[in-house]
Amino acid sequence: METRHWPLYGLCVTTPRLELRLPDTALLDELAAVAADGVHDPAEMPFAFPWTDVPPKERGRSTLQHVLATIAEWRPEKWTLSLAVLCDGAVVGRQDVITADFAVTREADTGSWLGRVHQGRGIGTEMRAAVLHLGFVALGARGMTSAAMTDNARSLAVSRKLGYRSDGLATESVRGRARTVQRLRIGRADWEEHRTVPVEVRGLEPCRELLGLEPAGAPRA
Repeated sequence: METRHWPLYGLCVTTPRLELRLPDTALLDELAAVAADGVHDPAEMPFAFPWTDVPPKERGRSTLQHVLATIAEWRPEKWTLSLAVLCDGAVVGRQDVITADFAVTREADTGSWLGRVHQGRGIGTEMRAAVLHLGFVALGARGMTSAAMTDNARSLAVSRKLGYRSDGLATESVRGRARTVQRLRIGRADWEEHRTVPVEVRGLEPCRELLGLEPAGAPRA
C-alpha cells in the first residue's frame, strides 16, 4: 500500500508470532472473512455494542466498513488505530487503539477481537502486549485502559496477566438487559513489571503528525 499520503500503512508492530498493521484492501478482505466466520459463541455477547448479532455476510461487511470509517474520520486530536493481527502470515483478528487529545491526556483505550478458531493459543495476550508496548514506548503513554464484561473470564485473565488493575464498574444495556462491565487501567510501572513479550515497532516517525505527537526529540511538557 502506498504510504506517501497515509503513512500509517507503513506502521508495523511485531512480536515473536504476530504482526499488527493497518490493513490494506487485501488484508481488510481477509479480516472481514475472519469476522464472518465467527468471533464468539452466539449464545454469549462479550461486547457492549452487539455488532456480531447479524448474519455472517453482514458481519464481514461491517468489519470492513469500521476500518474504512476510522481512516475517513481520523483527526490528530481524535483517532482510532484499527490494526489487523496476523499470525504466521494469516489474519486472525483485530486490535484497536482509541484516544482523544492524546498529546494532553497521554492515555488510550484498547479493544479487540479474535476469530473463534484462533482462540485459546495465547494470541489475545500477545496482541494486547504489542499495543501496550506501542502505547508506552512508542507513543509515550502515561496509562492505558480497557474493559470487559464481568463474566468474560478470558479477557479479564489477559488483563490481569499483563498487569492491569481494576478501575471501577459500569452498567451497559446489551441485548435489552443490564450487563456489568469491569473497567481496567494499567500505568507504566505495572506494565514494566509484567512485560514478558518482546515487541518491535517500525515506521512510526512518518506517522507522528497524524497521531498528534510532537516531532521526535522535542521537549515534552
